[in-house]
Amino acid sequence: MVSCNGGLNQMRAAICDMVTVARYLNVTLIVPELDKTSFWADPSEFRDIFDVDYFIASLRDEVRILKELPPRLKKRVEQGYLRSMPPVSWSDISYYHNQILPMLKKYKVLHLNKTDARLANNGLPMEIQKLRCRVNFDALRFTPEIEELGRRVVQILRQNGPFVVLHLRYEMDMLAFSGCTHGCSNEEAEELTRMRYAYPWWKEKVIDSKVKRKDGLCPLTPEEIAMVLKALDIDRHYQIYIAAGEIYGGQRRMAALTSAYPNVVRKETLLPSGLRFFQNHSSQMAALDYMVSLESDVFIPTYDGNMAKVVEGHRRKKKALPHFRSTVILSPAHRYLGFKKTVLLDRKLIVELVDEYKNGTLSWADFSSSVKASHTSRMGAPSRRQVIPDKPKEEDYFYANPHECLHQPDELSAL
Repeated sequence: MVSCNGGLNQMRAAICDMVTVARYLNVTLIVPELDKTSFWADPSEFRDIFDVDYFIASLRDEVRILKELPPRLKKRVEQGYLRSMPPVSWSDISYYHNQILPMLKKYKVLHLNKTDARLANNGLPMEIQKLRCRVNFDALRFTPEIEELGRRVVQILRQNGPFVVLHLRYEMDMLAFSGCTHGCSNEEAEELTRMRYAYPWWKEKVIDSKVKRKDGLCPLTPEEIAMVLKALDIDRHYQIYIAAGEIYGGQRRMAALTSAYPNVVRKETLLPSGLRFFQNHSSQMAALDYMVSLESDVFIPTYDGNMAKVVEGHRRKKKALPHFRSTVILSPAHRYLGFKKTVLLDRKLIVELVDEYKNGTLSWADFSSSVKASHTSRMGAPSRRQVIPDKPKEEDYFYANPHECLHQPDELSAL
């Protein structure tokens, strides 16, 4: 049994990992429980977001998955015969074989109560890495209701021309968590600080916003991203779809972006009456943004959170298809092809350039050329993950670039 923690995309990666662990240990997996107690307080069950029957059936040749415990084991759990524990973060598969499997054999039911980043990025057998991809790309299909709404949003956008998805992480919780207050009033900065101290699981409390921004560790503001889009020569008539929650500061903070790009849209504006059943269900709303992000002409995250990373990895294999479900069965050799453009912003350089432009030491022409030059190799093209021994948090995340599962050019395949 596993209980996922975090937002939708953190849980998505965790589900892939736990399916893979269950398969490797040759044990039965109960359909994962989603987080209902985090900041977002979303009551959604697995079946509310993912097609649970497809999930089970699509993996039946790999692992046995049940919707609930069999009666005899449920009775054992009710009587207290259950071990609950968090696995060690970034573990290789031998940890699960040597430490977890003996406990499973002893207790018959083991509850893993934390699942974020519990499997290593690298150093795992190829079949394990490919199963992680299979779960992510194939088995985790959204519910028909979410898919239908996603198709409708993309269809509306396509009818009006090209569109860029901007994953604008400028929501109140992100700013409070990160301690980033650039451009905020004193009252707003105090409000964000109070919020950070109100959540005990946010460990870092005293944060220097100026230092963090200069180090490139803050999400870009709407004003900064408007300058970047203009510098990259994104046509001002393109639609800019905002994949995010409520932007902190509302219309006031969005003014620079909407002035530069008048066709800024959100799912709420495209389907004003179609989302009433999704309100107050942040994970279901995030699932819609995920689908639209996969299908966009360009995807630009302003911060490297879980959604940014998982969408980046999914777009590396995503083919530009006019629909989401396909009745064509692709062979394993051709299933993960594509590489759709994802602009991976160098935030540290960008804020330095923005400040130089604003204080008059850099012309617009030089600002624009510097932004373009620094991002020509940051478009989500084929590459190998950067491996940093003993520093898994600093190396490239598996789900951002699962190169083992992707069609690679000959020169990369030979590495």
